Amino acid sequence: MSQAFSVRGNLVDITEEKIYPAQVQVLEGKIISIEKIETQEKLPYLLPGFVDAHVHIESSMLTPAEFARMAVVHGTVATVSDPHEIGNVMGVEGVEYMIENGKRVPFKFYFGAPSCVPATKFETAGAEITAEQIDELMKKPEVKYLAEMMNWPGVLFKDETVYKKLEIAKKHNKPIDGHAPGLKGDQAKQYIDAGISTDHECFTKEEALDKLRYGMKVIIREGSAAKNFEALVDLIHNHSANMMFCSDDKHPDSLVEGHIDALVKRALSKGIDLFKVLRVACVNPVAHYNLEVGQLKEGDTADFIMVKDLEDFNILKTYINGELVAEAGETKIEHLQSDIINNFNTSLKKVEQFEVKAKEGYEKISVIEVIDGELITKRLDVEATIKDGVVQTDIANDILKIVVVNRYQEAAPAVAFIKNFGLKSGAIASSVGHDSHNIIAVGVDDDSICEAVNGLIKSKGGLSAVQGVESAVLPLPIAGLMTGEDGYEVAQQYIKIDQMAKKMGSKLISPFMSLSFMALLVIPDLKLSDLGLFDGQKFEFIDVFVQDETAEDQVEAITTEENEEVIKNSSEETTTSDEEAVNK
Repeated sequence: MSQAFSVRGNLVDITEEKIYPAQVQVLEGKIISIEKIETQEKLPYLLPGFVDAHVHIESSMLTPAEFARMAVVHGTVATVSDPHEIGNVMGVEGVEYMIENGKRVPFKFYFGAPSCVPATKFETAGAEITAEQIDELMKKPEVKYLAEMMNWPGVLFKDETVYKKLEIAKKHNKPIDGHAPGLKGDQAKQYIDAGISTDHECFTKEEALDKLRYGMKVIIREGSAAKNFEALVDLIHNHSANMMFCSDDKHPDSLVEGHIDALVKRALSKGIDLFKVLRVACVNPVAHYNLEVGQLKEGDTADFIMVKDLEDFNILKTYINGELVAEAGETKIEHLQSDIINNFNTSLKKVEQFEVKAKEGYEKISVIEVIDGELITKRLDVEATIKDGVVQTDIANDILKIVVVNRYQEAAPAVAFIKNFGLKSGAIASSVGHDSHNIIAVGVDDDSICEAVNGLIKSKGGLSAVQGVESAVLPLPIAGLMTGEDGYEVAQQYIKIDQMAKKMGSKLISPFMSLSFMALLVIPDLKLSDLGLFDGQKFEFIDVFVQDETAEDQVEAITTEENEEVIKNSSEETTTSDEEAVNK
């Protein structure tokens, strides 16, 4: 517990929308008094700490303890964390691992009970979290909500298991997070009326307004790959009471650069009112999720930050429970070793397992088109490049091969094709493959893909890149998702492997982050699971090969001509019969 101390600064009272010089007295981790003072000296500013309203800690590739060390430097004092990723790998054991690891450091981690493990029935996960287990998790004080309900079709069609989970959250009086990209109108209203209170997946301002109109809170997301800040930030002008900021998925290199503080700076640079921005960044998540995070008021826990000014928002100090956890860009939280848990059970693969044999009568293939900075993809039907009866990649047109390998049991890899990764040689692979976290890889040739995949099987998880004789692996031994190593060192390793992918030709902002979402079936249009190519609009598997439209038209024309001939002949026969009958 921290000792008694006091700080002086210009106190930013978000509730009253006032700023005034004050002395804040802290004793045993709590604010015991706030007194207005008269002073002529130039003081820094004091305000509540930032809260990330929706984040998967696992996507940082760091344990909660390491994530905290880096986040506090940017003024973050708490996160609303969905342990969905490790839940899909390890089940409840994984959720409990996150909770216990987070308790080891002075940071306020709050977790959700994962609602969709496995996320869908169209992929192989490493575990299942049942409604009964969710009920038990909800009893834990660290579990504040039911994590994102991605199964929006199950909500709309009143799936019995889905509604059982929703009712459990309501029984415990805890909010329910949403995940409904593109849902609008009556369907959005039905989804919200089921009790779902937030969404971080809005693509457009119109979609967000639609959901706000029906009473949902909208979370502005700016992660390493998926971003909707520019599309939604102007809504803060009129809807600040019902909006929050989040990172969702953030790689370690971008966590070094900034966190929620970066969104605050950007929002202010667009002329949005200071108090509205701070309400979104500091106050709303605490109120919505009922978090034990101080708001810089007497009697609150001493969770606050000190900034030099209200323009650049340079974080001078961060306090949590009255403890100084960061100062002048340096973390004060000690690096700790973490236990390793994992779920990896597959053998090394062979090159021939990644071949795609041509299909007689089919000249086109369905291709996943990546959209940089988005989770959504498009579907393209393109002419297949075929040689010796095998479908080839087409580097000139950026049509590469994508594979998903089941890491929990022996199974044949799923293989399809993808555009916009831009690799000119080699392959990249990752055991971070939302949501089930099987191994996912993209590459130019089967040899490179096989080597990249096998590198991860040998290390029991991580990121890998292969280009000719050069190869690199960033090991993630904890559930194949995280490492307990020093976060700043991991960030440097990640930067190197990210640069390697870009030297191989990728023009994507974050190739590995984009790769991880190519198995996320609940986001349309087209994705790949370990079980096959999946249409996210129709929610069904499709074949890699598609019927050529010209051929279809020809078949239809032939069929039409044959039918017309039959009708004509039938008509002539009928007329002849009638005439014969009359003559008789």
